[in-house]
Amino acid sequence: MTTEIKLGLCNPPEPIYLFVNQGEVDGESFVWYKVNISQDKKIPVTQRALTGYLSELRLTTKEFKGKDNLKLDIVVSADELYVVRTGIETNFAKSFLLAASLIQDFSKPLIIVATAGDENTVFCNLYDAASKTKIYREWSRDLDWATIIRDIQSRLGGTSSTILSTPKLSVVPQPVHPQDLRIKNIRTLLDYPLDLVKEWLQFQDVDRPSLLDISKINELVKTMCLAWAADKCEYPNHAESLYQKQVVDAVGNGADELTAINAWMQQLQAVKTGAV
Repeated sequence: MTTEIKLGLCNPPEPIYLFVNQGEVDGESFVWYKVNISQDKKIPVTQRALTGYLSELRLTTKEFKGKDNLKLDIVVSADELYVVRTGIETNFAKSFLLAASLIQDFSKPLIIVATAGDENTVFCNLYDAASKTKIYREWSRDLDWATIIRDIQSRLGGTSSTILSTPKLSVVPQPVHPQDLRIKNIRTLLDYPLDLVKEWLQFQDVDRPSLLDISKINELVKTMCLAWAADKCEYPNHAESLYQKQVVDAVGNGADELTAINAWMQQLQAVKTGAV
């Protein structure tokens, strides 16, 4: 596929993500949507179909409510680069994979259609863009979804063939150790660099927090928090004193740690802006 390069002002060459779900925003129904990250706002997409060239199929793990969720990313080259993201176990993902498994030549454009089903479900219909012919494969309970994905990736050129290593998609990943998840959630809240956490762990001769004594893990939490507070408070001792009172003591009395840290952060922000 050759694309004419348009000169002049334009948007950055970043993919447009389409998330699959039934919903309604301001009275407007949708089956997939975009997200304005800075405003944390869903933007309904009224068009139900996307025409383009399937260029890649990949699996991506995304965190949601403290848990890792496996997503199917359907990468489509069109007027822009689009990524249709949906849960791997959704009806949309499975109906797409069923139809795509019948395609041998991905050099031809396809039409991906999001179709509303019952009880907030969304299905995918796939069409040959030239002939407008629907591509359909009968549903079966005995399908090996992992193999189907690998086969499609292979026909796409193998760009993602090593991403899926589990023999069955129904296999649940090993649970994350609570202390590893604790550090991950706090690091995310503080926007603390992952590389600095890794460096700190290396000095302890471990590669994950759960291998440390609880006192060391608490030390890491405090290190991250006080690093965040370094430019938020004129007197470092004040930040540390508030941390002891509003986080350490509060957690010791049964408070949720993330909630306590968030309240401590807001307190320091308020002091910095002169609100208190």
